Amino acid sequence: MGHREDLLEGAKQCLLEKGYARTTARDIVAASGTNLASIGYHYGSKEALLNQAFLTLTEEWGNAVGPATREGAALLPADPYERFETVWGRFIDSFEMSRKVWKLQLEVVTRLEHDEALREAIKGPQEEGRLGVAEAFLGMDQEADPERARVAGTLTQALMAGVMIQWMTDPETAPSAGDLTEGLRVLMERGPAAG
Repeated sequence: MGHREDLLEGAKQCLLEKGYARTTARDIVAASGTNLASIGYHYGSKEALLNQAFLTLTEEWGNAVGPATREGAALLPADPYERFETVWGRFIDSFEMSRKVWKLQLEVVTRLEHDEALREAIKGPQEEGRLGVAEAFLGMDQEADPERARVAGTLTQALMAGVMIQWMTDPETAPSAGDLTEGLRVLMERGPAAG
């Protein structure tokens, strides 16, 4: 690896260990075995490097948790409720492995109001993430019906954030994949006319 890749790996390590706010340029240099000048040369600033490291971490997490290809998604059950439960089971089972990534995501969300560069860096990948979630988790073809994939991905992202917060708050009472699936069944069975 060259300095650019070493810096990215060092920054990812620092983000997971120290978080965004507590990571210094010197921390990144120590973790990467590079020098301070390399940060500016390859990324322009420590913040730009941390933003790229954060985006890379979340992309790597998504690839590890969901079936990242249509072929992988095609192996999921055809029944939508079984598929939903299987995917959510995979997501929940990954939580302990992913705890540091989720903790980092919460920290980043709290920074967005005051960090325009970070907010701008996340916008595009968030939109891509919605479509990726729809494809990987739900088996939707984003090219065939991009609007349906977008809205399904938006809902799935919202559920992911809510489930993650519940697991971080109290794993003992956080929902299981079965709880989520049963909740979905209840909502679907009640329908819009019930109330």
